[in-house]
Amino acid sequence: MEQTEKETIREASVEVSNEFKTLIDAQDLESLKQLQHLILGRLQDGNAVLSHFNEFSENCFAEVSGDFSRNTRLLKSMKTDLECIFQKLRSMKSRILATYPDAFPDDSKQVLDQRPDLEMPL
Repeated sequence: MEQTEKETIREASVEVSNEFKTLIDAQDLESLKQLQHLILGRLQDGNAVLSHFNEFSENCFAEVSGDFSRNTRLLKSMKTDLECIFQKLRSMKSRILATYPDAFPDDSKQVLDQRPDLEMPL
């Protein structure tokens, strides 16, 4: 019984595959295969280019990472210094205005520093 079932299934499989072959043109299948191989080649080339670029970027970053960290520390220090300077200028201006109310024109009483705070999230 098992042998006849296997033969029946095999015959049905052959019949189904023959029907599929009649539905699809062999030239179309070959054209699809060629296009798939072309796309595969392009994807592999793109992957190779990206791998080389990643290696190059990693090497470049290793070379400049020390400079980045040093310059970042320098910029933070400069920012702190400038904030201190601006704070002193504001306090000096307020003392001058307290002593000499007419020392600055009326337009200068508004806040001149309207820069956005870059450390605040948007």
